[in-house]
Amino acid sequence: MSAQSQLGSSSSARRVSLDDLRARKADRRRFAVLTSYDATTARWQSQGGVDVLLVGDSLGPCMLGYESTVPVTMEQMLLACGAVRRGAPAAYLIGDMPFGSYHNRLHDAVKNGLSFIAEGGCDCVKLECDARMADVVAAMDRANVPVMAHLGLLPQRVTYTGNYKATGRTEESASRMIADAKALVQAGAVMLLLEAVPADTTQRIVEAVNVPVIGCGAGPACDGFVVVTPDMLGLTPGKVPKFVPKIANLGEAMRDAFANYREQIETGQYPAPEHLYPMKK
Repeated sequence: MSAQSQLGSSSSARRVSLDDLRARKADRRRFAVLTSYDATTARWQSQGGVDVLLVGDSLGPCMLGYESTVPVTMEQMLLACGAVRRGAPAAYLIGDMPFGSYHNRLHDAVKNGLSFIAEGGCDCVKLECDARMADVVAAMDRANVPVMAHLGLLPQRVTYTGNYKATGRTEESASRMIADAKALVQAGAVMLLLEAVPADTTQRIVEAVNVPVIGCGAGPACDGFVVVTPDMLGLTPGKVPKFVPKIANLGEAMRDAFANYREQIETGQYPAPEHLYPMKK
């Protein structure tokens, strides 16, 4: 089986590589990306043919009950990355560097990035950044830590911006984002992620760079597409972003299953004889 055909196969004999993703871009074959936070979900995602997984700092709101991604720690991210790697050993795994882990000294940023590779089993790290952080990307590149640069809506900056909103919607902001994308790729970024960006702006960025571009509500021009898995599965309470496809409603199915279990307990249906361990004769 060729490297290209292995991508998207749950029975891949080896880990999906950056070269595989570059080949998909060159062949104009789009690929699926999903967020993942635990071994069990990662295993099912891999069996479903999704072999590019992002351990996002959305771990905070989705799994830990935080109001935003800002409180998520390195320890929590590395724990999740290791779990996902064990659940999907063949996946191309991207680890999201949490708030504060790459914003101070270059030495600390590189050290933390190396931890994602060595301890978390990641193939790449993701940074929410712009051209002002090109030196961080370059330092990571020198240390052999592949970087996905995240542009557009940046959830880690919610305490600064005060809200979540699309960017790149004016000619001025679109031109600035295109310049940021070029600068970050020149600094060594191996991929880009664009979140909540107009399709026209995305098209211009895709044409301006030679690396795979992953879209998260960024239009059809991207090479790959990612959404938050609990959003897609109907597990997120309240409103989800408009770009998330409604694939399933597992929240209601889980609620009904839990209610059924409770009813079996209350009515005495469980435990039944088949659930018991008999004494030996």
